[in-house]
Amino acid sequence: MKQLLPLSVIMLTVALASCNDSAKKIVVMSKGEADINTGDKTISAGDGAGHNEKTFVLGGGTYEYKLKTPAGDGSASFGENGLYVVNIKNDTILGTYMKYADPSKANATMTQDELRHRIDSLHLLLEGKNVSAANRNFFLLPKTAVRVSENTDAEIVGPYHQMRSAAKVDGKEPEVYRFYSIKEVRETVGKLEGLTVGEKQ
Repeated sequence: MKQLLPLSVIMLTVALASCNDSAKKIVVMSKGEADINTGDKTISAGDGAGHNEKTFVLGGGTYEYKLKTPAGDGSASFGENGLYVVNIKNDTILGTYMKYADPSKANATMTQDELRHRIDSLHLLLEGKNVSAANRNFFLLPKTAVRVSENTDAEIVGPYHQMRSAAKVDGKEPEVYRFYSIKEVRETVGKLEGLTVGEKQ
């Protein structure tokens, strides 16, 4: 029995350490490949080509990182546990919680009222209005970071990715956050406005 005690203590320590290692999940969005240096606590990227994402995890405690971006230098603090997104692109990124339906409902037709409501919501998002963690939408300027959720298993879908549905996990709706480049949102607003019909006189 005495030999089992040290082994059980070691197993408990390993279990706690593994939980602690995933206390914070950080998703870094950059143009071109990002360099993440956990020793120096820096996240950097040049002005490369295409959209790129990298993910890393941090344990308990508070971490202060320097952000080196094409738009200049900034900083990010990771204190609370949860899921974070870091923007080291030279453009603003907009994000929102998306309730993904099953594929059969993904292409459902919108009424004109629903269409106008969506356009209004996107205009507010473009202006950084009505943006809050409570509303589960995000206006992420270059060289900044935001805590998206306390759930590190939530899914992040980055700019330029096409995703129309997500499967339920254990009977529960997936927690998915969709992020767009500001250019994508402006283009979407233009397309939606082209579908609106003026009120009949």
